Amino acid sequence: MVKQAMKRLSPLQKILHRSFNARQLALKLIANVTYGYTAAGFTGRMPYAELADNIVQCGRSTLEKAISFVNAHDKWKAKVIYGDTDSLFVLLKGCTVKESFRIGNEIVSAITAMNPNLVTLKMEKLYHPCFLLTKKRYVGYSYESPEQSELVFDAKGIEIVRRDTCGAVSKTLEKSLRLFFEHQNTSELKAYLQRQWTQILSGRVSLQDFVFTKEVRFGTYYTRSSSSLPPAAIVATKAMRADPRVEPRYAE
Repeated sequence: MVKQAMKRLSPLQKILHRSFNARQLALKLIANVTYGYTAAGFTGRMPYAELADNIVQCGRSTLEKAISFVNAHDKWKAKVIYGDTDSLFVLLKGCTVKESFRIGNEIVSAITAMNPNLVTLKMEKLYHPCFLLTKKRYVGYSYESPEQSELVFDAKGIEIVRRDTCGAVSKTLEKSLRLFFEHQNTSELKAYLQRQWTQILSGRVSLQDFVFTKEVRFGTYYTRSSSSLPPAAIVATKAMRADPRVEPRYAE
C-alpha cells in the first residue's frame, strides 16, 4: 500500500514522500475516472452502464457482507453504526484505546480474509471520544496507533471546517467541543458558552468573526433573476453599483 509506505518515511525523505504521494493520487484518479467515464450516459464519449453498475454493486455487496459479519460476531461485541461506499464506523462500547485497536485489527484480518485477493480492509483511525452527527459529518480526537500520545482534533463536514460559515461559529464550536472532550463536564461547557454570548451581546468581539465569505461566479447566473441570486452575488452586485471597479474575479 502506497500510503502505508508514506507513513514509514522519515521527515527528511521529502522527495520520496512527494513521489509516493503523486503515485497514490494517480491510482486514485485512475479508479475514479474509470467509473465516471463509463457511467456518464448522456455526455460520456464511451458509456458502459453495465460496467459502472457492476462497480457499484461489487462495492455495495462487499460493504454489506462486512457489516453483517461484524454485527453477528459475539466475541467482539461490536456494532456497525455507519457504513458508506468504502468505509465503516464500528462502535466498541467500554473499550480502551489499546483494546479497540486490538479488536479493530482482528476485524480487519477477518474481513480481508473473506474478500478476494487485493481487496483489503484497512483500519484507518480510532476516534475517542467522538460525535457522529450524520452521514460524512463527525468530529473527535483521532488515533492512528495505540502508542500515540498527542491528541489530534479531527473534524469532517461540520461548521468548524466548512467555508460557508463565519469565524465566530467555527471558533466557538471548536472550543466547546474541545472542552467537552477533555473534561466531560457540561457545567464548564455551559459557563464558557454563557461568557461567549455575553461578550457578543455587549459588543466586545471582533466584527471580522461575523463576516461570511463565499466565492462569486458571475457569468453562470444569467438564467436567474436578481432576487434569486446567491447572497454573495447580491452583495457583490450592490458593491459594483457603487463602484464598478470592485467587480470580483471569477470564483473570487
